Amino acid sequence: MAAINRIAGFAEEMTEWRRHLHAHPELGLDCFETAEFVVEKLREFGVDRIETGVARSGVVAVIEGRSPGRSIGLRADMDALAMDDLTGADHASTVPGRAHACGHDGHTTMLLGAAKYLAETRNYAGRAVLFFQPAEEGPGGAQLMVEEGALNRHEVAEVYALHTLPGAPEGTFETTPGPIMAAVDTLHVHVIGQGGHGAMPHEARDPIPAAVAIVQAIQTIITRDRDPLDDLVISVTQIHAGSADNVIPERAYVGATIRTFAEGVRDMAHRRLREVAAGVAAAHGVRAEVEIASGYPSTINDPQTTEFASEIAREVVGDAAVIADRTREMGAEDFAYMLAERPGAYLFLGQGAGPALHHPAFDFNDAVAPLGASFFARVVERALPLDT
Repeated sequence: MAAINRIAGFAEEMTEWRRHLHAHPELGLDCFETAEFVVEKLREFGVDRIETGVARSGVVAVIEGRSPGRSIGLRADMDALAMDDLTGADHASTVPGRAHACGHDGHTTMLLGAAKYLAETRNYAGRAVLFFQPAEEGPGGAQLMVEEGALNRHEVAEVYALHTLPGAPEGTFETTPGPIMAAVDTLHVHVIGQGGHGAMPHEARDPIPAAVAIVQAIQTIITRDRDPLDDLVISVTQIHAGSADNVIPERAYVGATIRTFAEGVRDMAHRRLREVAAGVAAAHGVRAEVEIASGYPSTINDPQTTEFASEIAREVVGDAAVIADRTREMGAEDFAYMLAERPGAYLFLGQGAGPALHHPAFDFNDAVAPLGASFFARVVERALPLDT
């Protein structure tokens, strides 16, 4: 592994930033203290312009190069998860029920490291536009930044982002052209019957057998309605009904997550879920109210900029440590909204062995932060070369 020397020189400082952020997690759009910390550092670095309050608590920073040119966007997410921190670290969360279990503290730190270096050196023609974004875990801070004009306002030509990847060898990069992460939607089915005494089911219309049958029938969408060559996941994750052993409830609830890549598959899944729920409910003498909440679209890497990003990664860590054709995955990511507006690339940065993302014991590996910061910095320098 070979970070840029100057960035490697302030690695300990980056570790301090990251551990401070880890100890003070914030949720959703309300990342105000995190944003305040980011702004304090950006001012110390001497960046040219800072915008606050973007997407409620997001920050946009602009660092001008030595001469005019295009704008390159770099994005890091800032929010944490609503869960307990079980890392046992000295820098563990100080806020009960909140934890940086997805590595966004590390993402923010890597972008701050790039900001410090770029503000010092400015070895490029154009400008670096840095997006410190809230609410990647929901409801979608990237979408809000796009809708509020952050990309257009700074004439951003390309956008890049990194995400830590536990389980992958430390200091490796992984990406792929085209779809890399799935679209995500949420299914809500409310099965409505007629409550009654558990000893007299004939006098009630029990929603529970209907809910169970709906769960089973949903799986036929994957096995019988989907082309076997198309990606589709429908995972039922919630079933709720009843309050007492001797009471047939009035209602039951079924919840599921839907993951797709192709819009045609997404539309088919939504249609069939409505049809299956309504039909099965009717067969049981009850009715189903179906809501499908559309979430993040598929994260789609632009082939040309992804190839460029892979070249930059090889410069930082060497050819053997870069996988440029990784298998796409069914997780979701709101950087998709930025990639829908501009060509760009989303990459994973291996952080070595340890607990998985969203596990309460997960902790970002500080050793890889200089590599991520170096990647961001070299993207700007290579994409915006000075005249020679």
